[in-house]
Amino acid sequence: MTDDGLRLSPFHGLRYAPGKVSSLAAVTSPPYDVVVRPDELHHLETADPYNIVRLILPQADDQAARQGKAAETLHRWREDGVLALDPEPSLYVYEQRRGEILQRGLIGALRLSPPEDGVVLPHEGVIAEVVEDRAALMRGTGANLEPLLLSYRGDGTVTGATAVIEGATHRAPLLSTTTEDGFSHRLWAITDPAELARIDEDLSHRHALIADGHHRWATYLRLRDEHLAAASSGDGTPAGHSPWNHGLVLLVDTARYPLRVQAIHRVLPRLPLKRALHAVEAQDAFRVTALELPLPKALDALGAASDNAFLLTDGGPVAHLLDRPSPRLLERALDASRPESWRRLDASVLHSVLLDEVWRIPDRPDEINYIHDASAAAGKAAQLGGTAVLMRPLREESVRELAEQGVMMPRKSTSFGPKPATGLVLRVLDDEVR
Repeated sequence: MTDDGLRLSPFHGLRYAPGKVSSLAAVTSPPYDVVVRPDELHHLETADPYNIVRLILPQADDQAARQGKAAETLHRWREDGVLALDPEPSLYVYEQRRGEILQRGLIGALRLSPPEDGVVLPHEGVIAEVVEDRAALMRGTGANLEPLLLSYRGDGTVTGATAVIEGATHRAPLLSTTTEDGFSHRLWAITDPAELARIDEDLSHRHALIADGHHRWATYLRLRDEHLAAASSGDGTPAGHSPWNHGLVLLVDTARYPLRVQAIHRVLPRLPLKRALHAVEAQDAFRVTALELPLPKALDALGAASDNAFLLTDGGPVAHLLDRPSPRLLERALDASRPESWRRLDASVLHSVLLDEVWRIPDRPDEINYIHDASAAAGKAAQLGGTAVLMRPLREESVRELAEQGVMMPRKSTSFGPKPATGLVLRVLDDEVR
C-alpha cells in the first residue's frame, strides 16, 4: 500500500433551491440500484416533478436517449434555478438518524488513486454493462449525481476529521429533512481552511473500503482513464488538473459510526419453487428442511444454521432451509484456484454451486433480480411465480479482511447502510477548475 491515503477535496455542491420544490424529502431518492421495481420508480417520479430519480434513472428507449434526456433535464433545472451551486467550495458533513441509528460522515471529491495502491479497497466484482450505463450517464450530464459510500477505520476518538464533524453538528445546518423511510437527514458545509487542513491531515493516513457503489467506483476509474488518454493526445486539458481525477463519495468512520451490514437477496423469476427444490433434492446438493413459520422466524433459523445455508421461498406459508451442502458438489463446483476464504462464502456457494451447477441460471438481469429487503424479495417471488433465495449478512470486519487480502466476493454479496439519500448534494464536473 502507498503511504499516501485518502485525499478528499472540497467542491461547489449543486443543491436544490428550497423554494423551487415542494420539499426536500419529495425530491430525494434511494441510490439508483435500490430503486428496482416499476412501482417504486413511478412513486418517486410522481412525488415531485423535480425528483432526482429523473436524473439517475431517466426513462427512454435506449442508452443514448436516456443519457440525452438526463443531460437536458439537468441543464433545464439549472437554468430554471431549481438546482443552484453553493458559493464556496466545501466538504459537507452529512448526518442520518433514525431511532438508535446515527451515521455521520464527510461528502467530498475523492482523488482517484490507482487500484494497485490499495487506498480504496473493492470487495465485489462488477458487470460491464452496468458500468457502461453509469459511464454514459456521467459523460452525458458531466456530473456525479450521487455519492458512493466508503468506510474507513479511525482510532475511535474525537480528534482529526471526527472532531471537525462533531463540531459542525453544533451549528445550524444547510438543510434538514425527513424521508419516507423515517430517516432524518442534515447537511453542513465545511469551508474554514483550518478545518479543511485538519481533515486532510487525518484522512491522508487512512484507507477505505467500498461499502456501497462498486459500479460507480469502476465508472469513476473508467472515466478518469478516458480523460487522461484524451489529455495525453492533446485536447488542451492538463491531465493532473482534470475534475475527472476525483469522484463524489461519502466517507464514514466506522470506528465511530458502525455501518449496518445486511444481505442482498436473489429472486429467480423463471424458476418456480417446486422445480428449484426438485433439482436440489435430485442432486442431493443440500439438506432441505421445510419451515412452516412466519418469515422473520424462518430467517432466524437461517441465521442459526452452520456452514453454508440459504432460505428458499415463493412467498407462501412454507419456506425451505437449505444447509449442509454436499462436500462432493462443493469440491466439484468451486474454483480450486480461489482462496479458501472465497470458497467458504455463502455468495460463492450460491453462484458456483446452486445457480451454475444445480439450477444452471446465468447471471443476467432477466434471470436474477437483486433485492435488499427479505419480505420484498418474497413478495416479488410470489408476484412472478419464481423463487426467492434469502441470504445471511457478513460482518464488516470479515468483508474488510477479505478485501485487504485482495479477495473479490461475488457481486451483490453485501448491503451496507444506511445508504446516503440521493439528491441532497450533486457535483458538476464541468464547473470545476483544479
